[in-house]
Amino acid sequence: MTPNHSPPPQTKRVQSLRFRMLVGSLMWIVVSVAVAGWALQQLFVQHASQQFRNEMDLHLNQLTGAFSVEDDEPVLVVPLSDPRLDQPLSGLYWQVDVVDASGQIKQAGVLRSRSLWDQVLPAGPEREDGKRDTLYSYDSPTLETLDVLSRRIQLTDEDEAHQNWRLMVAADQGLLNEPLAHFTTMLSVALGALALGMGVASIALIAGGLRPLARLRQKLALVRKGTASQLEGEFPSEVQPLVDEFNAVLTTNTEIVQRARTQAGNLAHAIKTPLSILENAAHNDSGALGALVSEQVAIARRQIDYHLARARAAAAMQASGLHTPVEPVVAAMVRTMQRLYMERKLDIHAQVSPPDLSFKGEEQDLHEMLGNLIDNACKWATTQVRIQARADGQCVVFLVEDDGPGLSAEESIAAFKRGVRLDSQTPGSGLGLHIVAEMAELYQGSIQAERSELGGLKMALRLPGVV
Repeated sequence: MTPNHSPPPQTKRVQSLRFRMLVGSLMWIVVSVAVAGWALQQLFVQHASQQFRNEMDLHLNQLTGAFSVEDDEPVLVVPLSDPRLDQPLSGLYWQVDVVDASGQIKQAGVLRSRSLWDQVLPAGPEREDGKRDTLYSYDSPTLETLDVLSRRIQLTDEDEAHQNWRLMVAADQGLLNEPLAHFTTMLSVALGALALGMGVASIALIAGGLRPLARLRQKLALVRKGTASQLEGEFPSEVQPLVDEFNAVLTTNTEIVQRARTQAGNLAHAIKTPLSILENAAHNDSGALGALVSEQVAIARRQIDYHLARARAAAAMQASGLHTPVEPVVAAMVRTMQRLYMERKLDIHAQVSPPDLSFKGEEQDLHEMLGNLIDNACKWATTQVRIQARADGQCVVFLVEDDGPGLSAEESIAAFKRGVRLDSQTPGSGLGLHIVAEMAELYQGSIQAERSELGGLKMALRLPGVV
């Protein structure tokens, strides 16, 4: 017989607190570092671009100050200071054009830097806002992409009233882009290392912050196993109130169970006393009335034992910290049965593996269940009874086998019904196996009747264990 236990409803697995905290912190680190990197890169671009423009303004101002016309020929009074202007295709250039009053080129490149070699800078658009300087870009097939800053000036001459000139300074955009690319690379490496360090620090902080919860889980496991009755140890101030409340619940629960067991025991004692009186009186009466009273007293005693066992099992399932070593109980049962069936010379063999195996419940209940199974096996055995107890996951499995006649499939089912006796010639009330099944069900366990390798019956009792 296997009790019908419906499995608990499967609830959706919730992500762990550690996982959520870690994901949240890592997302914040990534976003913060990305925003900081973008802001720093933009600031550097603005700074480098402004510095690049200021450098071009400086060169154009130097060119303007050094430019002059002598004997109707444009000349530079002094050479410009930057040595790159004398290096061919260095990326920094200047040029002077002759233009008319409307800005149209009359003669391009009347003067130009040695760095231009044989190249000529094209004229750009004229400004319409009245300012004299114009900045534009020029894609040269030989000089790459240039930023050109031009200025139109007029010089007073004794022979002619005005002469228009366009002065130009050009710089390769690579002079700006290369430092920007280098800075971006270095910034990415630095921020990546920073993000990695912050991530490792977050993992360490989260692991350290949640460590008290791991300790709390270990303490709860000790309570569940029965090796501790309270949660012991020091915890952080955020967790300590929870520990105190849980300990208070454990204390209250233990007191309630103890009172219930005491009341049940008192009630049983109060009832058994008058039953003993009736039983003694019935023994003195050899008539039909005495036999009837004796029979009813025996039934009443069995009912009391049955309901007390149910009450103990129900209370034990509500209590925490209960555990009963299996090996001493099995050994006591074997000694009892060997004395009880001494005249039959039964070979009763028992094995408990591992030796420290424990049942999560009351010792008296384990005596009750094993006692019924082993006594039943001894009644029906021919020569041999075998008892095994072993761990199976978080459960304890008891196998009680005999070499008797065994039971059919229908009899195996009927054997667990209340008051059913498969052989009226064998002593008993028919309540033993039913009590075992009821108590196993209360402990959320099960019992099954199978065919034994010895030829008789094998009872498989599964009960919760202490892991």
